Amino acid sequence: MSEGEVFHEKQRLELCAIHALNNVLQERVFTKETADDICKRLAPQCVMNPHRSVLGTGNYDVNVIMAALQSRGLAAVWWDKRRSIQNLCLDKIQGFILNVPSRVSLGIVSLPLRRRHWLAVRDVNGQFYNLDSKLKGPACIGGETELRSFLTEQLSQDVAEMLLVVQKEVDDDGTWLKADDTRK
Repeated sequence: MSEGEVFHEKQRLELCAIHALNNVLQERVFTKETADDICKRLAPQCVMNPHRSVLGTGNYDVNVIMAALQSRGLAAVWWDKRRSIQNLCLDKIQGFILNVPSRVSLGIVSLPLRRRHWLAVRDVNGQFYNLDSKLKGPACIGGETELRSFLTEQLSQDVAEMLLVVQKEVDDDGTWLKADDTRK
């Protein structure tokens, strides 16, 4: 499959969580409106919703991502980065959503600030792709070896976190983790 055939949403406002969800699912499922509805369900009594930006531009938190995935029969499993990436059972994982530090820029000027950014990674026809919405298009990572190196590098950043996107049953039985790693 060519990179032109891989679904990839580009960054708009602070909607990286929505873009990461749609990119990992490889179709446009979620919108700002559906994410805002999830926020309202998560905190129905709150005037200032704690799960999104007060400006209404997005910046959704992990709770919105988890609820969105659950609505599709999927689960988000937090990866304990003290574990080795080698312990992942890749054939049981639909994709990855990472939360990484990202530079802030105004136009062509990069500011000395960092914010948190959601991005997706997934396998499409045997090749793994970085589907970061800040990229111009999908970036082919390669096979399993290259994916494990990419994820290790991303998680080496102190504040980086990773969610495994798996079917609910895979979460329930823990088969996303190789059997020889007993710490769940």
